[in-house]
Amino acid sequence: MRRLSGAVLLKTSCGYYCRRSYGVLTGQQYTSSDSKQYDGRLYPSHIPTSSVQKAVLALGSGVAALKNPYRHDMVAVLGEATGHQALIKLRNRMRIDPEGYTILKERPRIRLSTLDLTQMSALPDGTLGREYLRFLEENRVTPDSRADVKFVDDEELAYVMQRYREVHDLLHTLLSMPTNMLGEVVVKLFEAAQTGLPMCVLGATLGPLRLSVSRLQLLVQSLGPWALRNGGRARCVLSIFSNGAGSRTLMS
Repeated sequence: MRRLSGAVLLKTSCGYYCRRSYGVLTGQQYTSSDSKQYDGRLYPSHIPTSSVQKAVLALGSGVAALKNPYRHDMVAVLGEATGHQALIKLRNRMRIDPEGYTILKERPRIRLSTLDLTQMSALPDGTLGREYLRFLEENRVTPDSRADVKFVDDEELAYVMQRYREVHDLLHTLLSMPTNMLGEVVVKLFEAAQTGLPMCVLGATLGPLRLSVSRLQLLVQSLGPWALRNGGRARCVLSIFSNGAGSRTLMS
């Protein structure tokens, strides 16, 4: 397994540690005055929902995501509508990790505006920063495409969900997985073992149904067990990538 030994470049005026303020992603704790500022919402993008409404959202988004796994908007809604208990466990894991605790306090973002792309492109091959940038370029993706959290009724848990989304492409880089269906299923298996999010478990369970026979065989015999094994024993990835210079290497 490729494992982390560094983090991406996060550009600030005082080094490469990132603290961004994007509504739910500020470093401040929620107060009653925030509720008034956001008209009763916990953060700018928040849409309060009841348990019944969440169940309807989960059902509708689940059906849509099953029909088209690349409907990232529906996958996002499914994750938010079903992930409350898993997010609590993730948040608690981050709290007992020194770096994770700092991340929860400082709320770093992974966005194009926080990445020093020029310096990342100058890093040697095999470093996390350079390989992550290569992944973005080759697959024509951007961390800015990750949707803002809307349906999580807790400000801190909303940040945990947002962070989960923003480290997804870094996981592709660390696991050397492409963005095709096989690669996405392998990443989902790793994420399912790591996070316990129902959306990840569902994707890891149903995704293989869309694979060809040869790729399904590869998943079952090799990549699947590898992803589950390493996802279960690895450090929580949400508690990593918070600082550093991105120049450290990815080791096999």
